[in-house]
Amino acid sequence: MKGISHFITGVAMATFFPEVVRQAEVGVLLPMLGGIGGILPDTLDFKFARYWEKFDVEIDPGLEPDANAIADTLVTAMREAYTTGKDCNLIAHTIRLGPDLWREYTIRFNPEAGEIAVKVGPVVNTGQVPYAGTEPPGAVEAVRKIGVPMVHTYSDTYRVNIFSGPTFRFAREGDKLVVHFLDWHHRWTHSLLLAMGVGLVLGLLVGWLTGDWNLGRWGGIITWLGYSGHVLEDQLGHMGSNLFWPLTHKRIPGPGLIHAADAIPNFLTVWTALVLILFNLDRFAAQPRLPQGPYLLWGLVIPWLVFVSAYLLQQRHNAPPSQEALRQGERIAEMEKVEVA
Repeated sequence: MKGISHFITGVAMATFFPEVVRQAEVGVLLPMLGGIGGILPDTLDFKFARYWEKFDVEIDPGLEPDANAIADTLVTAMREAYTTGKDCNLIAHTIRLGPDLWREYTIRFNPEAGEIAVKVGPVVNTGQVPYAGTEPPGAVEAVRKIGVPMVHTYSDTYRVNIFSGPTFRFAREGDKLVVHFLDWHHRWTHSLLLAMGVGLVLGLLVGWLTGDWNLGRWGGIITWLGYSGHVLEDQLGHMGSNLFWPLTHKRIPGPGLIHAADAIPNFLTVWTALVLILFNLDRFAAQPRLPQGPYLLWGLVIPWLVFVSAYLLQQRHNAPPSQEALRQGERIAEMEKVEVA
Protein backbone atom coordinates (compact mmCIF):
# COMPACT_ATOMS: atom_id res chain seq x y z
CA MET A 1 0.00 0.00 0.00
CA LYS A 2 0.97 3.66 -0.31
CA GLY A 3 3.03 5.36 2.37
CA ILE A 4 0.20 7.68 3.42
CA SER A 5 -2.02 4.65 4.03
CA HIS A 6 0.56 3.06 6.33
CA PHE A 7 1.21 6.34 8.16
CA ILE A 8 -2.42 7.20 8.86
CA THR A 9 -3.13 3.61 9.93
CA GLY A 10 -0.47 3.91 12.63
CA VAL A 11 -1.88 7.23 13.84
CA ALA A 12 -5.42 5.81 13.97
CA MET A 13 -4.32 2.77 16.00
CA ALA A 14 -2.73 5.07 18.58
CA THR A 15 -5.97 6.97 19.18
CA PHE A 16 -7.71 3.86 20.53
CA PHE A 17 -5.94 4.38 23.87
CA PRO A 18 -7.45 7.02 26.21
CA GLU A 19 -4.06 7.71 27.81
CA VAL A 20 -2.53 8.50 24.41
CA VAL A 21 -5.37 10.87 23.56
CA ARG A 22 -5.07 12.61 26.94
CA GLN A 23 -1.33 13.02 26.39
CA ALA A 24 -2.01 14.47 22.93
CA GLU A 25 -4.34 17.08 24.48
CA VAL A 26 -1.38 18.56 26.38
CA GLY A 27 0.93 18.49 23.37
CA VAL A 28 2.58 15.06 23.63
CA LEU A 29 2.42 13.75 20.07
CA LEU A 30 2.41 10.04 20.82
CA PRO A 31 0.10 9.31 17.83
CA MET A 32 2.91 10.51 15.55
CA LEU A 33 5.03 7.60 16.79
CA GLY A 34 2.31 5.32 15.44
CA GLY A 35 2.64 7.02 12.05
CA ILE A 36 6.44 6.79 12.18
CA GLY A 37 6.17 3.10 13.03
CA GLY A 38 3.78 2.76 10.10
CA ILE A 39 6.29 4.00 7.54
CA LEU A 40 9.41 2.57 9.16
CA PRO A 41 9.48 -0.86 7.38
CA ASP A 42 9.62 0.71 3.90
CA THR A 43 12.06 3.36 5.14
CA LEU A 44 14.43 0.61 6.27
CA ASP A 45 13.99 -1.16 2.93
CA PHE A 46 14.57 1.82 0.67
CA LYS A 47 17.23 3.58 2.74
CA PHE A 48 19.25 0.55 3.83
CA ALA A 49 18.23 -2.93 2.63
CA ARG A 50 18.36 -2.24 -1.10
CA TYR A 51 21.88 -0.80 -0.81
CA TRP A 52 23.12 -3.93 0.94
CA GLU A 53 21.89 -6.17 -1.88
CA LYS A 54 24.70 -7.63 -3.99
CA PHE A 55 24.03 -8.50 -7.62
CA ASP A 56 25.75 -11.38 -9.34
CA VAL A 57 24.58 -10.28 -12.80
CA GLU A 58 23.70 -6.82 -14.12
CA ILE A 59 21.95 -6.27 -17.44
CA ASP A 60 23.01 -2.89 -18.83
CA PRO A 61 21.45 -2.70 -22.31
CA GLY A 62 23.13 0.57 -23.32
CA LEU A 63 21.46 3.12 -25.55
CA GLU A 64 20.95 0.61 -28.40
CA PRO A 65 19.63 -2.50 -26.63
CA ASP A 66 19.86 -5.94 -28.20
CA ALA A 67 16.97 -8.21 -27.23
CA ASN A 68 18.99 -11.32 -28.06
CA ALA A 69 21.87 -10.29 -25.79
CA ILE A 70 19.49 -9.54 -22.91
CA ALA A 71 17.74 -12.88 -23.36
CA ASP A 72 21.04 -14.77 -23.48
CA THR A 73 22.20 -13.11 -20.25
CA LEU A 74 18.98 -14.05 -18.49
CA VAL A 75 19.05 -17.65 -19.68
CA THR A 76 22.69 -18.11 -18.67
CA ALA A 77 22.02 -16.77 -15.17
CA MET A 78 18.91 -18.93 -14.74
CA ARG A 79 20.55 -22.13 -15.94
CA GLU A 80 23.59 -21.58 -13.76
CA ALA A 81 21.41 -21.02 -10.68
CA TYR A 82 19.60 -24.28 -11.40
CA THR A 83 22.62 -26.45 -12.16
CA THR A 84 24.80 -25.17 -9.31
CA GLY A 85 22.04 -24.75 -6.75
CA LYS A 86 23.49 -21.34 -5.90
CA ASP A 87 21.09 -18.40 -5.89
CA CYS A 88 21.67 -15.71 -8.48
CA ASN A 89 20.69 -12.06 -7.93
CA LEU A 90 20.14 -10.11 -11.15
CA ILE A 91 19.19 -6.53 -11.89
CA ALA A 92 17.87 -5.30 -15.24
CA HIS A 93 18.79 -1.64 -15.64
CA THR A 94 16.55 0.86 -17.38
CA ILE A 95 17.53 2.82 -20.48
CA ARG A 96 17.40 6.56 -19.90
CA LEU A 97 17.63 8.64 -23.06
CA GLY A 98 16.96 12.07 -21.57
CA PRO A 99 15.36 13.95 -18.64
CA ASP A 100 11.92 12.61 -19.58
CA LEU A 101 12.72 9.92 -22.14
CA TRP A 102 13.25 6.20 -21.60
CA ARG A 103 13.58 3.24 -23.95
CA GLU A 104 11.28 0.46 -22.83
CA TYR A 105 11.95 -3.26 -23.07
CA THR A 106 9.90 -6.18 -21.84
CA ILE A 107 10.95 -9.34 -20.04
CA ARG A 108 8.40 -12.17 -20.04
CA PHE A 109 8.66 -15.46 -18.15
CA ASN A 110 6.59 -18.33 -19.56
CA PRO A 111 6.76 -21.34 -17.22
CA GLU A 112 4.25 -23.36 -19.24
CA ALA A 113 6.42 -23.21 -22.35
CA GLY A 114 9.67 -23.28 -20.35
CA GLU A 115 10.98 -20.14 -21.97
CA ILE A 116 11.64 -16.43 -21.58
CA ALA A 117 11.10 -13.67 -24.09
CA VAL A 118 12.63 -10.20 -24.42
CA LYS A 119 11.40 -7.44 -26.69
CA VAL A 120 12.73 -3.91 -27.13
CA GLY A 121 9.87 -1.45 -27.28
CA PRO A 122 9.15 2.24 -27.88
CA VAL A 123 10.46 5.36 -26.25
CA VAL A 124 8.24 6.43 -23.32
CA ASN A 125 8.06 9.41 -21.02
CA THR A 126 8.15 9.26 -17.25
CA GLY A 127 4.39 8.81 -17.28
CA GLN A 128 5.00 5.58 -19.28
CA VAL A 129 3.20 7.02 -22.31
CA PRO A 130 4.80 5.62 -25.50
CA TYR A 131 5.72 7.79 -28.47
CA ALA A 132 4.30 6.37 -31.69
CA GLY A 133 6.82 5.29 -34.28
CA THR A 134 9.74 5.02 -31.87
CA GLU A 135 9.99 1.23 -31.88
CA PRO A 136 13.35 0.03 -33.22
CA PRO A 137 13.12 -0.90 -36.92
CA GLY A 138 12.56 -4.62 -37.33
CA ALA A 139 12.11 -5.14 -33.59
CA VAL A 140 11.31 -8.76 -32.80
CA GLU A 141 10.86 -10.75 -29.63
CA ALA A 142 13.91 -12.80 -28.67
CA VAL A 143 12.69 -16.13 -27.26
CA ARG A 144 14.91 -18.60 -25.40
CA LYS A 145 14.18 -22.01 -23.96
CA ILE A 146 15.31 -22.31 -20.36
CA GLY A 147 15.66 -26.07 -20.36
CA VAL A 148 14.63 -26.39 -16.68
CA PRO A 149 11.23 -26.36 -14.94
CA MET A 150 10.43 -22.82 -13.84
CA VAL A 151 7.86 -21.01 -11.66
CA HIS A 152 7.46 -17.33 -10.83
CA THR A 153 6.10 -16.03 -7.55
CA TYR A 154 4.94 -12.57 -8.59
CA SER A 155 4.36 -11.71 -12.23
CA ASP A 156 5.15 -13.12 -15.65
CA THR A 157 5.70 -9.83 -17.52
CA TYR A 158 7.92 -6.90 -16.58
CA ARG A 159 8.03 -3.67 -18.56
CA VAL A 160 11.45 -2.19 -17.87
CA ASN A 161 11.05 1.48 -18.62
CA ILE A 162 11.30 4.18 -15.94
CA PHE A 163 13.23 4.82 -12.72
CA SER A 164 15.13 1.84 -11.32
CA GLY A 165 14.95 -1.51 -13.09
CA PRO A 166 13.50 -4.69 -11.58
CA THR A 167 15.63 -7.11 -9.60
CA PHE A 168 15.24 -10.89 -9.54
CA ARG A 169 16.58 -13.75 -7.49
CA PHE A 170 16.77 -17.10 -9.30
CA ALA A 171 16.77 -19.95 -6.80
CA ARG A 172 16.54 -23.69 -7.19
CA GLU A 173 13.87 -25.05 -4.85
CA GLY A 174 13.45 -28.80 -5.22
CA ASP A 175 13.30 -29.62 -8.91
CA LYS A 176 12.14 -26.14 -9.99
CA LEU A 177 13.80 -22.81 -10.65
CA VAL A 178 11.88 -20.11 -8.78
CA VAL A 179 11.90 -16.50 -9.98
CA HIS A 180 11.58 -14.04 -7.07
CA PHE A 181 10.89 -10.34 -7.74
CA LEU A 182 12.47 -7.54 -5.62
CA ASP A 183 13.86 -10.13 -3.25
CA TRP A 184 15.34 -7.49 -0.91
CA HIS A 185 11.89 -5.95 -0.33
CA HIS A 186 9.50 -7.20 2.39
CA ARG A 187 12.19 -9.39 3.92
CA TRP A 188 13.74 -8.80 7.37
CA THR A 189 12.21 -5.31 7.60
CA HIS A 190 8.66 -6.68 7.37
CA SER A 191 8.73 -8.87 10.46
CA LEU A 192 6.26 -8.91 13.34
CA LEU A 193 9.08 -9.94 15.65
CA LEU A 194 11.21 -7.01 14.52
CA ALA A 195 8.20 -4.77 15.19
CA MET A 196 8.32 -5.84 18.84
CA GLY A 197 12.06 -5.11 19.00
CA VAL A 198 11.64 -1.68 17.41
CA GLY A 199 8.85 -0.85 19.84
CA LEU A 200 11.02 -1.87 22.77
CA VAL A 201 13.97 0.23 21.61
CA LEU A 202 11.80 3.29 20.89
CA GLY A 203 10.07 2.93 24.24
CA LEU A 204 13.37 2.82 26.12
CA LEU A 205 14.69 5.77 24.11
CA VAL A 206 11.62 7.92 24.76
CA GLY A 207 11.66 7.03 28.46
CA TRP A 208 15.37 7.83 28.76
CA LEU A 209 15.16 11.13 26.86
CA THR A 210 12.11 12.41 28.70
CA GLY A 211 12.71 10.84 32.10
CA ASP A 212 9.08 9.68 31.99
CA TRP A 213 8.98 5.89 31.77
CA ASN A 214 5.18 5.82 31.51
CA LEU A 215 5.53 7.96 28.39
CA GLY A 216 8.24 5.61 27.16
CA ARG A 217 5.96 2.62 27.70
CA TRP A 218 3.20 4.15 25.60
CA GLY A 219 5.67 5.30 22.96
CA GLY A 220 6.94 1.72 22.60
CA ILE A 221 3.43 0.27 22.38
CA ILE A 222 2.29 2.78 19.76
CA THR A 223 5.40 2.33 17.62
CA TRP A 224 5.04 -1.46 17.78
CA LEU A 225 1.38 -1.28 16.72
CA GLY A 226 2.10 1.09 13.81
CA TYR A 227 4.96 -1.09 12.57
CA SER A 228 2.88 -4.28 12.88
CA GLY A 229 -0.04 -2.63 11.09
CA HIS A 230 2.21 -1.89 8.09
CA VAL A 231 3.43 -5.49 7.94
CA LEU A 232 -0.09 -6.93 8.11
CA GLU A 233 -1.42 -4.52 5.47
CA ASP A 234 1.38 -5.50 3.09
CA GLN A 235 0.72 -9.17 3.74
CA LEU A 236 -2.66 -8.78 2.02
CA GLY A 237 -0.92 -8.27 -1.34
CA HIS A 238 0.97 -10.64 -3.64
CA MET A 239 4.56 -10.19 -2.49
CA GLY A 240 4.07 -11.29 1.11
CA SER A 241 6.47 -10.64 3.98
CA ASN A 242 9.02 -12.44 6.14
CA LEU A 243 6.67 -12.29 9.11
CA PHE A 244 8.86 -14.03 11.68
CA TRP A 245 12.43 -12.95 10.90
CA PRO A 246 14.95 -13.78 12.35
CA LEU A 247 13.35 -17.18 12.99
CA THR A 248 12.50 -17.45 9.28
CA HIS A 249 14.39 -16.23 6.22
CA LYS A 250 11.84 -16.33 3.39
CA ARG A 251 8.79 -14.29 2.52
CA ILE A 252 5.43 -15.90 3.21
CA PRO A 253 3.36 -15.32 0.03
CA GLY A 254 0.32 -13.10 0.47
CA PRO A 255 -3.24 -13.99 -0.60
CA GLY A 256 -3.21 -11.35 -3.35
CA LEU A 257 -6.36 -9.61 -2.12
CA ILE A 258 -5.13 -6.13 -3.01
CA HIS A 259 -2.45 -4.41 -5.07
CA ALA A 260 -0.12 -1.66 -3.88
CA ALA A 261 -1.34 0.65 -6.65
CA ASP A 262 -5.08 -0.04 -6.22
CA ALA A 263 -6.91 3.26 -5.69
CA ILE A 264 -9.93 1.90 -3.81
CA PRO A 265 -8.09 -0.04 -1.05
CA ASN A 266 -5.73 2.90 -0.46
CA PHE A 267 -8.57 5.41 -0.36
CA LEU A 268 -10.67 3.20 1.91
CA THR A 269 -7.73 2.72 4.29
CA VAL A 270 -7.11 6.45 4.59
CA TRP A 271 -10.85 7.18 4.91
CA THR A 272 -11.31 4.55 7.63
CA ALA A 273 -8.32 5.82 9.59
CA LEU A 274 -9.56 9.42 9.51
CA VAL A 275 -13.06 8.38 10.57
CA LEU A 276 -11.64 6.36 13.48
CA ILE A 277 -9.29 9.15 14.57
CA LEU A 278 -12.20 11.60 14.81
CA PHE A 279 -14.37 8.98 16.51
CA ASN A 280 -11.74 8.22 19.16
CA LEU A 281 -10.87 11.86 19.82
CA ASP A 282 -14.54 12.59 20.38
CA ARG A 283 -15.40 9.63 22.60
CA PHE A 284 -12.43 10.30 24.90
CA ALA A 285 -13.25 14.00 25.14
CA ALA A 286 -14.79 15.49 28.28
CA GLN A 287 -18.00 16.20 26.36
CA PRO A 288 -18.48 13.84 23.39
CA ARG A 289 -20.56 15.35 20.62
CA LEU A 290 -20.84 12.66 17.96
CA PRO A 291 -23.80 10.24 17.93
CA GLN A 292 -21.74 7.04 17.82
CA GLY A 293 -24.20 4.72 16.09
CA PRO A 294 -25.18 6.98 13.17
CA TYR A 295 -21.61 8.25 12.84
CA LEU A 296 -20.17 4.74 12.46
CA LEU A 297 -23.01 3.72 10.15
CA TRP A 298 -22.55 6.60 7.73
CA GLY A 299 -18.83 7.01 8.25
CA LEU A 300 -17.73 3.36 8.12
CA VAL A 301 -20.37 0.75 7.38
CA ILE A 302 -21.97 2.35 4.33
CA PRO A 303 -18.69 3.51 2.71
CA TRP A 304 -17.23 0.05 3.23
CA LEU A 305 -20.24 -1.64 1.63
CA VAL A 306 -20.14 0.76 -1.32
CA PHE A 307 -16.40 0.72 -2.00
CA VAL A 308 -15.80 -2.97 -1.30
CA SER A 309 -18.68 -3.83 -3.64
CA ALA A 310 -17.24 -1.50 -6.28
CA TYR A 311 -13.80 -3.07 -5.86
CA LEU A 312 -15.11 -6.62 -6.17
CA LEU A 313 -17.14 -5.70 -9.25
CA GLN A 314 -14.06 -4.06 -10.74
CA GLN A 315 -11.99 -7.16 -10.08
CA ARG A 316 -14.64 -9.43 -11.58
CA HIS A 317 -15.02 -7.22 -14.61
CA ASN A 318 -11.28 -7.05 -15.18
CA ALA A 319 -10.51 -10.73 -14.57
CA PRO A 320 -8.81 -12.49 -16.10
CA PRO A 321 -7.33 -10.24 -18.85
CA SER A 322 -6.46 -7.26 -16.67
CA GLN A 323 -5.11 -9.08 -13.66
CA GLU A 324 -1.61 -8.94 -15.11
CA ALA A 325 -2.06 -5.24 -15.77
CA LEU A 326 -3.01 -4.75 -12.14
CA ARG A 327 0.02 -6.64 -10.97
CA GLN A 328 2.17 -4.63 -13.36
CA GLY A 329 0.74 -1.52 -11.73
CA GLU A 330 1.73 -2.88 -8.34
CA ARG A 331 5.25 -3.56 -9.62
CA ILE A 332 5.53 0.02 -10.90
CA ALA A 333 4.25 1.33 -7.56
CA GLU A 334 6.96 -0.60 -5.72
CA MET A 335 9.65 0.60 -8.12
CA GLU A 336 8.45 4.20 -7.77
CA LYS A 337 8.98 3.86 -4.01
CA VAL A 338 12.56 2.85 -4.75
CA GLU A 339 13.16 5.86 -6.98
CA VAL A 340 11.56 8.35 -4.59
CA ALA A 341 13.58 6.93 -1.70
